[in-house]
Amino acid sequence: MTPATRLTAAGFVATAVAFGPARMGFGLFLPSFRETFALSTSAAGLIASGGFLAFLLALLASAWIGRRYGEHVSVITGAVAAACGFAAVAMAASPVLLALGIALAGTSAGLCWAPFNDAAERVVPPEGRATALSVVSTGTSFGVAGAAILALVAARGGLDWRGAWLCFAAVALALAPIARAGLPARRGPKPTRAAVADIVQVGLPAPLTPEPTAQVAEAEASLTRKAALPLYGAALCFGMTNAIFLSFAADRVVRAGGLPGLPDEFASVVIFLGYGIFGVLGLVTGRIEARIGLAPLFSLIFGAAALSLVLVALAPTSWIGVVAASGLHGVAIMMVSAVFSFWSVRLFPGRSTLGFTAALLSMATGSVLGPALAGWLASAQGPVVMFLAAAAPSLVTALWFAARLGQARPRLPPAG
Repeated sequence: MTPATRLTAAGFVATAVAFGPARMGFGLFLPSFRETFALSTSAAGLIASGGFLAFLLALLASAWIGRRYGEHVSVITGAVAAACGFAAVAMAASPVLLALGIALAGTSAGLCWAPFNDAAERVVPPEGRATALSVVSTGTSFGVAGAAILALVAARGGLDWRGAWLCFAAVALALAPIARAGLPARRGPKPTRAAVADIVQVGLPAPLTPEPTAQVAEAEASLTRKAALPLYGAALCFGMTNAIFLSFAADRVVRAGGLPGLPDEFASVVIFLGYGIFGVLGLVTGRIEARIGLAPLFSLIFGAAALSLVLVALAPTSWIGVVAASGLHGVAIMMVSAVFSFWSVRLFPGRSTLGFTAALLSMATGSVLGPALAGWLASAQGPVVMFLAAAAPSLVTALWFAARLGQARPRLPPAG
């Protein structure tokens, strides 16, 4: 295997673990947790919030660890944290230990994804970078689908939920040597001042350096420059949309009467399984962007996200409607994650992890705001109004990018 192939494979496995069971596992197994630990809705919400807070803190830690020790250390740390967290959940005898395990596992998402951006700049040729990062981000889809299958087995009584979480722990342990083999152990050589100046001028990714040059330092300071604002705005909007869908879609289906011929507790499995299976289409994100451009692709992504919410609002008891909604949202999240990844590479040459982390923090902020606002609106106006209102930001974003379809190359955003 070439270094680029090893890196892509390691990233695929890392996101499968960190954004599959580590991020989605609590929601998938919440019915079992409620029964075992007698969790109230408020207690479940606090545990979920703890996992999300751990993700935010790990995002910040990842940038520091990657710069000081290398990307492989951040990912290996995330793998060990995930394994320990999964094991703690499997052995939990109280809600406190359950919460600790969920939070510890949640850190892996922050530690295991962004480092692949900087590593890809050194290992993957420019022409294959978007495709490689698309493969890395689409690992989430397989992780979610695998977790959903285990949740289905547990719901049918074929496997105790503790056994399922021990399986998660074993997979996370396997990630550590994979990350060690797939990620480069050292940073690249320090470029000359003239080389960095040429790189920044033409907008190509600069090699990582032990200490930032003046040009790279300027790139770091430009995280708030105007060209980056669409990235952060899109991330904030999608964070809201995605969190609302994941938080309330299954509840909407169950409260509306469920899917015909299916027990209520299987509704979340159907949604997450569809979310993961259709998300595999995220593998072709790089190729689609290369063919049609970033603005058209974003218009399609946010249009799909908006439609998924509309379908949940208007057709919550229809198999076709629910499967289409979960599939559309799965494709949207996998593709938008890939685009955020290689968009950051273009905007912040040589320090894409910083830019990508900033985008993920924007997305995380949207994830905090979205469910809180949606819950208030659902209480006041009902779930139909809430889901339709939640679709509006994504629709506006889709139209904003659609208005830029006629722009000449270079596509949004301009390189550099």
